[in-house]
Amino acid sequence: MAAECAAYEEKRVKNKSTYWMVFELIWRDYFRCYCAKHGRAIFKEGGPIASHQSWRTDPQLLQRWKDGTLGVPLVDANMRELAATGFMSNRGRQNVASYLALDLNLDWRHGADHFESLLLDYDVCSNWGNWAAAAGLTGGRVNRFNIVKQSKDYDAAGDYVRHWLPELQNLPAQFVHEPWKMSRADHEKYGVRVGTYGAPDSDYPNPPKSQFQPSDGGGKGKGGGRGGKGGGRPQTPGEAAVANRAGRTDRGAGGKGGGGKGGGGRKRVQHDYM
Repeated sequence: MAAECAAYEEKRVKNKSTYWMVFELIWRDYFRCYCAKHGRAIFKEGGPIASHQSWRTDPQLLQRWKDGTLGVPLVDANMRELAATGFMSNRGRQNVASYLALDLNLDWRHGADHFESLLLDYDVCSNWGNWAAAAGLTGGRVNRFNIVKQSKDYDAAGDYVRHWLPELQNLPAQFVHEPWKMSRADHEKYGVRVGTYGAPDSDYPNPPKSQFQPSDGGGKGKGGGRGGKGGGRPQTPGEAAVANRAGRTDRGAGGKGGGGKGGGGRKRVQHDYM
């Protein structure tokens, strides 16, 4: 496939689309090799790194995630698109997976299983490998997506959100990504009432409280180089799992510096990914 793409680029055109096609094919092959290496561990609660992390159990919240009624517009819109079409963009998949595992702290396997049941392009290795990565269970950096930033960056006008969330169709770009910021006067002005999930006087729910915990610092770097300074945040469950697997006792994800040339504190979570 890569060879055919290269031939197309030489004959017709080379652009971002051809680049990303090859890029995603590489990721597909990577996860096939990854799953071949780890086998059935890819389906276990602790993932390939055998994390001892405990996940919350909240059937109602999980169902709201599946139904697209969380109160987080970008996540809700993507989940409704998946339910209606069997498709979700790569960026959407990363955002909803990050939110389920890192913000809601719900068992990532429920998300992977839900995708398996609905995706038309389902592939066992790509699906379960990417979900393990989203949950921070592959041993690499944990990417916690900033959902609001992602929504504003890639759907600035809010057209995608409004298409899948008709209850927000009257909201301007100022509020469509963050409807919980509206005042009561705004509710009346735009005809959208944001409130408690399930309440009869609510058109769209407020989002659940994030379980992601900001922290108190990262360890200093050791060795000949400059160590990373503290002042970060406590480890996420995924980070802690990685540290435990490696036999480390990192106190947090490194703050400024992150270990420098001499090693030491490592910044494992990137908050505003892409």
